[in-house]
Amino acid sequence: MASDAPTGNTSTVMPAVFVGHGSPMNALERNRYTSAWATLGRTLPQPRAILAVSAHWYINASAVTAMARPKTIHDFYGFPDELFAVQYPAPGSPELAAELAELVQPTWIGMDMDSWGLDHGTWSVLAHLYPDADVPVVQLSIDATKTAEQHVALGAALEPLRHDGVLIVASGNVVHNLRRIEWGRPDGAFDWNLEFDEAARAVLAERPAAIGELTRHRHYDLAAPTPDHLIPLYYLAGVAHAAGRSADAFVEGYAMGSLSMTSYVVRGD
Repeated sequence: MASDAPTGNTSTVMPAVFVGHGSPMNALERNRYTSAWATLGRTLPQPRAILAVSAHWYINASAVTAMARPKTIHDFYGFPDELFAVQYPAPGSPELAAELAELVQPTWIGMDMDSWGLDHGTWSVLAHLYPDADVPVVQLSIDATKTAEQHVALGAALEPLRHDGVLIVASGNVVHNLRRIEWGRPDGAFDWNLEFDEAARAVLAERPAAIGELTRHRHYDLAAPTPDHLIPLYYLAGVAHAAGRSADAFVEGYAMGSLSMTSYVVRGD
């Protein structure tokens, strides 16, 4: 297969990662979460490319960025000008986009040449994992019409990319309810947040293919009032299932009562 990053180690099975990205300000801040992301980045083998699945490209279709130079998308408002000035100028990889579309057939993946790019769910994380922006990145949309089981199956179909030097990075939050935020509890969590987060951790450790059971959890409507931030976790679960591995938390915690910052990794070699 063609490679955009000849320095990547294609003899190594790459990990897959789910990052609870929280606020866009994590792109700029240095806290225990961003420190954990940076530490992970320093310990990962060098990938030839990155496949990102972000909560923030949530549309009624499956598409992948297929441009050579994806733009940095500032898909938020009300934040400091410093955040809007951030650029993450990683190259794209039309070759990887084509490989991905071929790999998951008969599932159709559209080639996005100009409408999207790298949104903050992707670049706010990669700014810590790979601050030099020197690894090619493609981003896969989340198809809002698919079921949890279909997302898991698509994640499983993507797993072979790890054997060809591709790091899979999913970005969202296990619990993400902005309507219930309590600003006075920066590191706190409501009981329902704790319970749902623990349920996700147990499934990912023991039977990741069953992650769709979370949609029937008694606190699902509180934890995921919209499903966009939870769905990237299904892709990691699919990878874990296909690899016959568990997904293990590498940093845990909560924010403002109604956010989980728990992040997971499926190890490679």
